[in-house]
Amino acid sequence: MPLQTKFLNLTLKNPITTGAGTFGYGEEISEFIDVSKLGAIVVKGTSLEPWPGNPSHRICETPSGMLNAIGLQNPGLESFIQNKLPKLRKLGTKVIVSIFDKTAENFVKVAERLDQEVKNNSGKNKIDGLEVNLSCPNVKAGGATFCAKPDLMGQVISQIKKVTSLPIIAKLSPNVTDIVEVAKAAVDSGADALTLINTLVGMSIDVKTRRPRLRNNIGGLSGPAIHPVAVACVWKVHRALPSVPIIGIGGVYDVNSALEMILAGANLVGIGTANFYNPRICLEIIEGMKRYCEDNGVENICELRGGVRDY
Repeated sequence: MPLQTKFLNLTLKNPITTGAGTFGYGEEISEFIDVSKLGAIVVKGTSLEPWPGNPSHRICETPSGMLNAIGLQNPGLESFIQNKLPKLRKLGTKVIVSIFDKTAENFVKVAERLDQEVKNNSGKNKIDGLEVNLSCPNVKAGGATFCAKPDLMGQVISQIKKVTSLPIIAKLSPNVTDIVEVAKAAVDSGADALTLINTLVGMSIDVKTRRPRLRNNIGGLSGPAIHPVAVACVWKVHRALPSVPIIGIGGVYDVNSALEMILAGANLVGIGTANFYNPRICLEIIEGMKRYCEDNGVENICELRGGVRDY
């Protein structure tokens, strides 16, 4: 089983997972692929109350990528629990739930409610981990992201740690001064693992209308354009925190770019924007990884983690 992967307390079929917000809740894409073949899925983000998202236009293409300002649209926690969570376990793979909100208090309420739901249903609505999206603006800190203020980020993580027994995966933004220091602060506060990275801030302007192409003016840049940035962040954090599990995400578009993430130090590889133009990309990368292991005498993919050779 060359692709079997350990992540936290989990054993996964392979190291391929999905980026929150790019794969829905799994069922939407199940008519195109067998979702059970993925190592795990990270589902669309959930907040305490429903969020309507931003007005359109909310997506535009850019060279080697795309900008989005969806605004984290979602139906809210209770709707997720009633309508989405029961279906997730039927997909036959590990399930990581992305959570976010505007205040530390709401983060904690979401995490506590999900923890209770898992315990009260004797595992029927089992969740394998919480990915805490710390790139959200904190309304009590003037709109700055939690990542931008490590002390506030640490408070969120430590408070969540008190109310849940689920593994906590801190999703970090690259839009900070020092990703390594932010990562250390997250781990010191109780994060069990890290997701690196979220989107970069970007903007595109239509020169004919002289207006931004997104109604929100700026958005999150994703796709192959940000891949080298993501690889560098994974590499730097892994060198500083070699024992901390990492989900590497950012511009992965084929098997080689996925292998780069693992060689840089990722345990799992998240596929995001590529799902939009190739719904089968996750399965293609899994098959490509199998061939790579066979062709290069790699007994297990985990052997490659952090295996980049310095000059």
